[in-house]
Amino acid sequence: MGKANDIPYPPINRMHAFTFDQPAYRVIFGAGSIEKLPDEVTRLGARRALVVSTPAELSFAEDAGRRLGGVAAGMFTEAVMHHPIEVVRSARERARQVDADCYVTIGGGTTTGTGKAIALETGMPVIAVPTTYAGSEMTPIYGITEAGVKTTARDRKVLPRSVIYDPLLTLSLPPHVSGPSGMNAMAHCIEGLYAFDGNPIVTLMAAEGVRALARSLPTVVGEPHNLEARSDALYGAWLAGIVLGTTSMGIHHKLCHTLGGSFNLPHAEVHTVILPHATAYNRDAAPDAMRVAADALGAIDAAQGLYDLIVRIGAPTSLEQIGMPADGLDRAATLATQNQYPNPRPIEYGPVRQLLEDAFRGRRPAK
Repeated sequence: MGKANDIPYPPINRMHAFTFDQPAYRVIFGAGSIEKLPDEVTRLGARRALVVSTPAELSFAEDAGRRLGGVAAGMFTEAVMHHPIEVVRSARERARQVDADCYVTIGGGTTTGTGKAIALETGMPVIAVPTTYAGSEMTPIYGITEAGVKTTARDRKVLPRSVIYDPLLTLSLPPHVSGPSGMNAMAHCIEGLYAFDGNPIVTLMAAEGVRALARSLPTVVGEPHNLEARSDALYGAWLAGIVLGTTSMGIHHKLCHTLGGSFNLPHAEVHTVILPHATAYNRDAAPDAMRVAADALGAIDAAQGLYDLIVRIGAPTSLEQIGMPADGLDRAATLATQNQYPNPRPIEYGPVRQLLEDAFRGRRPAK
């Protein structure tokens, strides 16, 4: 890949030649839509479904197994954040043991990613039932951590064939999880607005996703059982997932994968803390994108608007809060700048190190 600043970044209206390569998948959205799960498995012609979850999502997995009845071949409920290769191998072995021809993932991005990691090896279909706002279910992106380094890539065969969005399944998500999960989705939208391979459709979806999440998250956190707000947040997360799956992400996602994989920090919380600072990093290099983002947030400045939203929902604002060691900042900046990648502003060690310092201290981005 060439230098980041060699990549042409078009105006935000993107009224130029573009390619919109949208992979095929099926979405079922609405309260109570989990009831359609058996039908979706049957529609794919599957007969032996492996249900995948984390230990914390065991109750969801058990409910899915009951709904599937005799089609449920077994469960793998040990999915782990950042997908360590040892856990991935264990999940793949479990799928082989039960001769699964379909993987039903029910939970957040950790669960969805584990199903993808199995499908990467076998090519069998994934049906995703998200219970958070992660967005992984709409993308062909997978990630695996080995020897302390998280590597991500894209492969169409890991893209879930069907996705069931049931806001009722998000009602039990506690506020301290809901907020960061929603900000994780917000990050997909923000980076989609300045992606070098964006297009008018992505811009529309990203802006609408920001609006939906910005208006719903304070209510989701303040009134966890407000089904309308939960539905709105899940709608925003769906749009964010499409954006993530159809464009290239920049410095924000690179930093979050580096911090998460190398320092085992919580995924959604890392996205939450880094987002205002990554946005400020790109502010002057992508002014049109920042204007659209600020407008969707109802703010004067996008970076400050994001920070203020995080404060409003009571989510973490500093890397120190979520367990990042101060003596790891130099290493993180080095890892994140070893290779150039698409981003409006060149990726340079000094500015990136300062970005991480500001995020570690939890400073509100300066204008």
